[in-house]
Amino acid sequence: MSPALAVIAATPKNLPAAQQLSSQLDFPCLGVVDPREIGDFPRVLRCAERLEVCATGPGAPGPVAVDFVGGALAHRRRFGGGRAQPVARAIGLRPGFCPRVLDATAGLGRDAFVLATLGCEVRMLERNPVVRLLLQDGLRRLQVAAVADTELVSVAGRLSLVDDAISAADWLARQGEDSWQVVYLDPMFPLRGKSAKVKKEMVAFHYLVGVDKDADNLLEPAIKACYYRTVVKRPKLAPHLAGKKPSLFLQGKSGRFDIYTKHGIPS
Repeated sequence: MSPALAVIAATPKNLPAAQQLSSQLDFPCLGVVDPREIGDFPRVLRCAERLEVCATGPGAPGPVAVDFVGGALAHRRRFGGGRAQPVARAIGLRPGFCPRVLDATAGLGRDAFVLATLGCEVRMLERNPVVRLLLQDGLRRLQVAAVADTELVSVAGRLSLVDDAISAADWLARQGEDSWQVVYLDPMFPLRGKSAKVKKEMVAFHYLVGVDKDADNLLEPAIKACYYRTVVKRPKLAPHLAGKKPSLFLQGKSGRFDIYTKHGIPS
């Protein structure tokens, strides 16, 4: 569950949406207010042209939202390195092979979006209700943008979200054996170092989600549900999920991908 949040509106026009969201989530609605003037809640959910999580108080960093159209993901879509990106290599992406991927711990959807831009059909799963709303809002704006941007049409068609609040482990357990070509896991890990040195998106996400204490329970059902491989994204020095040594791993500068293979990827 998410920690206590309040809902606010950016303008009077956004107030009905804020009130509806307040009722849906059972969070108080503070009306139309500047988050910098709020002292009772560390963070609020703001209804504006997009749905945002905002830190509160004077000097707070800017809002966090799921943005599949602009910002960092737009730059990564154009200049991110294509199939040479570590996440693409980890799932086995290659010419002629764009696997169907289940991202069982989608978070803010960044890796899922990158894989969708590279040709993969990606289904996202996120159990946290607030994060799932952020993803839904990001997908809605992606669909709107795709009407005017032909480059986004195919990407939007390959990216989807499971509308289900159950845990990833339970959802995976319901899937048929070998039913997903690749299962991708990126369970939440404790933040390291001072929060000032960590990106605001990660700080906000940790506030909403906390740590995935049941992350070890994901591996067995993920491996059962995948056909080719299960890929687990981990911090560089983190232990293997469930203490299980991977078949192989891909090391990066600050993290790694543990890869559990079942069948060889077609060449």
